[in-house]
Amino acid sequence: MSSDVSLLRLQDSWRECERNVYHLSCALTSLGSILPMTGERLESLTDAQVQALDQFILRFTKLQDAMGGRLFPALLQYLQEQYEERPMLDKLNRLEKLRYIQSAEAWQNIRNARNKFAHDYPEDWEKNAALINLACEAAADMYNILAGIENKLKIDQPLLELGKALTVAYPKQSPRSK
Repeated sequence: MSSDVSLLRLQDSWRECERNVYHLSCALTSLGSILPMTGERLESLTDAQVQALDQFILRFTKLQDAMGGRLFPALLQYLQEQYEERPMLDKLNRLEKLRYIQSAEAWQNIRNARNKFAHDYPEDWEKNAALINLACEAAADMYNILAGIENKLKIDQPLLELGKALTVAYPKQSPRSK
């Protein structure tokens, strides 16, 4: 694949991640007053809060998919690493070795959080609230991974233009910090 195609693929996947980060951040900002989530808060959400939570769920899932399914492979391809046919864990380990991500295990933890978060436990408000809090932490971790990739690319590839920088005012207060 030509370097032009690999560059376009990287830029396109980056822009997709940017959009999802932006909307995820907006959803988290809207939910900020009720985070960390509790069973009682979850059970008594307003319509606007339900919509913000739905937006969070959608964008969390889309961002995780975009990073794992598009950005990581596009980044490896752009770096001329031959990992197209390799399992995801090999790709993550290579990105870690190249110092584009801090830890392959951290990504696996995000993936596990997403899998847990995908399940709904009707009438178990506390369990669902705990899963939302776990997803909020994982969302912050995804943002940090993207910021790390962006910083590493600026150092290693100073002429590369990805698109917009991650300038979103990501909510500073995560469930961990309250």
